[in-house]
Amino acid sequence: MTNGLRLIDRLTPWLLGVAVFALSMMSVFGQVGVPSTLAAPVLVPAALAAGAAAALARRWFWPLALVGAVGYVWLMMSPALFAASYYAGVRGRPRRFLVLAVVACAGATGVSAAVGGYRGLVAGTLPNALMWAALVVALPLLAGLWVRAKRERVEQLEREQVMRAEQARTQERARIAREMHDVVAHRVSLIVLHAGALELRTKDEGTAEAAALIGDIGREALADLREVLGILRTRDAQDAGTEALSPQPTLADLDRLLDQTRSLGTPVTRHDEGEARPVGETVERTAYRVVQEALTNVHKHAGRAPAEVFIRYLPAEVEVEVRNDRPVGGGEALPGSGWGLLGLRERVELAGGSLDAAPVPGAGFRVLARIPSA
Repeated sequence: MTNGLRLIDRLTPWLLGVAVFALSMMSVFGQVGVPSTLAAPVLVPAALAAGAAAALARRWFWPLALVGAVGYVWLMMSPALFAASYYAGVRGRPRRFLVLAVVACAGATGVSAAVGGYRGLVAGTLPNALMWAALVVALPLLAGLWVRAKRERVEQLEREQVMRAEQARTQERARIAREMHDVVAHRVSLIVLHAGALELRTKDEGTAEAAALIGDIGREALADLREVLGILRTRDAQDAGTEALSPQPTLADLDRLLDQTRSLGTPVTRHDEGEARPVGETVERTAYRVVQEALTNVHKHAGRAPAEVFIRYLPAEVEVEVRNDRPVGGGEALPGSGWGLLGLRERVELAGGSLDAAPVPGAGFRVLARIPSA
């Protein structure tokens, strides 16, 4: 809702109160045929009470209904009862209000007949009383019920739209999960199986160790993939958060990641700067993923070029830097998805940080992430 609409919404009750007050004064002063001498002692207080009740009707409905009923019986003051009838329809309280409205209309007819004169002629006969009841009670009540029905219909359509959008998201997540299971998980499983077979068949100790490491990495990848598939198949993020998933890696697992990278032939050196302190799990997971993706790119595109990992604990953020000493492209020609750094940048930005990944003139490639620690 814009500021202009908010202002109109706030002013509407008070404008309604002013309108009910002014119309009440006019009706009793003879604009609708009621002699002013009948109500001279209580005219202004009654009109003020009607206006105040109308202004507060959004919060308190029954004061307006009671003021409207009494004013209609006593002074033939109809604006407050008219507004109460509309609110009764909008707020879904027509049954109890109708009892009060019938009593008020019957009382107004009786008082008008007893007073006689012009008022008795206008409202003291049955046909005229029914006409006034239709104008003051029935029409605004029906209008309120129609507005309420329209609002409920709009709300129902909005809920249905949200449900359809959620259903579409769920179906798309399920489709992606099936694709990942049928393609990625199957191929990683084959890698693990072949690595295990190579470990058993080879007689070379170094080859056996490398095969065992490949198998371990593949099994970890399968475990991570199962977690991702579980989240994709979950209907909403709240349910996903309640699933029994294994702990996500943090900076405490960084040394194991570096050892795996060294086992693949890429020299890696770790540097910790600043005083290490506890930070949020999201910060630690993001920092770990930055190092993981950066070292994967070093292995893919820079061969066995030495790499350095810097973890800097700054006053308000954690800075992660990974750089290698050989220009990108001088290593193995392994296939890449092209989305690694893009997804990494989105992950860092979701944590409130920033990511810079670019070649360094004469010094290879650098990935630098700054992640707020608070």
